[in-house]
Amino acid sequence: MYKKQFEIRWSDVDANRHLANSAYTNFMSHTRMAFLVENGFSMKTLGEYHMGPVVFYEHMYYFKEAFLGQQIVVGLEVSGLSEDGMFFKFDHNFYNEKGENIAHCEMLGAWMDLNSRKLTKLPETLLAIKSTFPKSDAYKTLTKEDTRVSGKKPVHLTI
Repeated sequence: MYKKQFEIRWSDVDANRHLANSAYTNFMSHTRMAFLVENGFSMKTLGEYHMGPVVFYEHMYYFKEAFLGQQIVVGLEVSGLSEDGMFFKFDHNFYNEKGENIAHCEMLGAWMDLNSRKLTKLPETLLAIKSTFPKSDAYKTLTKEDTRVSGKKPVHLTI
């Protein structure tokens, strides 16, 4: 498991004086990007390929509160990748100073070509790196169909 440690700051708490929903998202995003950079997916490299990551969803489960000044650890494991690397699924777990699992998040995303603004597979040089990723016990090979399992579709306003 890839791990990143954070201290809960004043700006990370909400009106209930515990870690805010948005802070969980920010800590996960920071952890994901640090993981990607440390594994060869730097901003420079992504820029050379004109690509960037996009999030389809993040589904949070909260188990226990965390408060101002506490240290937390955010873990990351890969729970799914498509054969071509286009789609990825990460599991994030949050732990307090006692090692208690205080929250869990399932995140699904893909790579986007920043020129065409369409989803794209990973180039071979980056695809080769995926075998080194820490995988969860629930790891599976993703397909396009896995990105639509919720059945959610846009419902537009009639104007």
